[in-house]
Amino acid sequence: MNNAISYPDVTQLAVPFFLSAILLELGWIVWRGRGGRYETRDALTSLVLGAGSVVSGMLLGFIAWGFFMWLWSLTPLDLGASALVIAVCFVLDDLRYYWVHRFGHRIRWVWAAHVNHHSSQHYNLTTALRQTWTGAFTWMMIVRAPLVLLGFHPAIVLFVGGLNLVYQFWFHTEAITRLPRWFEAVMNTPSHHRVHHGRNARYLDANYAGVFIIWDKMFGTFVPEQEHEKPDYGLVHNLGTFNPLRVAFHEWIGLFRDVFQPGLTLRQRFGYAFAPPGYSHDASRDTSAEIKAKHLARNPTDAGTPGFD
Repeated sequence: MNNAISYPDVTQLAVPFFLSAILLELGWIVWRGRGGRYETRDALTSLVLGAGSVVSGMLLGFIAWGFFMWLWSLTPLDLGASALVIAVCFVLDDLRYYWVHRFGHRIRWVWAAHVNHHSSQHYNLTTALRQTWTGAFTWMMIVRAPLVLLGFHPAIVLFVGGLNLVYQFWFHTEAITRLPRWFEAVMNTPSHHRVHHGRNARYLDANYAGVFIIWDKMFGTFVPEQEHEKPDYGLVHNLGTFNPLRVAFHEWIGLFRDVFQPGLTLRQRFGYAFAPPGYSHDASRDTSAEIKAKHLARNPTDAGTPGFD
């Protein structure tokens, strides 16, 4: 079994492209007077969070790598490293990404690591760099285990995962409106992902795809961007801070504060950690499903429309 396969870290190689694209987008917005907004403190927060994510990956990457190599030592399968194998792994890993991303919005423990990506009230290319520092602690690496056990070398699995993240960078923009219908039908695009970042009731918990939007269409989570309803970006309850430390850790602090408050049953403590974000034992908060239900109670004519069908 081949243990010597290696590939470059494509996300680090793409950093000059990321920064160049950000400058181009900013120039376009200033020149055209449309296509999005930049706020200096918000953009700097995103850049700091992006840099912190790189450092976190360098410091903690050994955890996932060690886990995958342990799995690799157990499996009798080895699919090799042909172009076809890499392509198949890329597609299957994107399916993996869909479910990890969906878990990240439906399980508070995972949301605590992912929430910072949604914390900006702006939507531009710097938002794409607003990545987690604590992803290793969610143990969502387990979702990649089947790929390794099926015979995809860990180096290939991590390589295609990097390609997936690089693809996702470009559609964090308002400068691109809609793309050809055939492309929008299959691929994730700025229009589709703007929906995902919207805190409107209609847009909550939708469009989890990384590369292929077909997963959302297959699993019933696709919501198209509505011409009459522009996404309102950010969190249901926005933070009101540009402090990167608070952005990175606020949900973890809130989670542990809720879990260890006095007078709760074991089930309630478990709910605060692993139920959907917004869970509360005393109904003092709303989950996304409850937000949607309350919206429909106030706006019954929306029943059956995208996001409420």
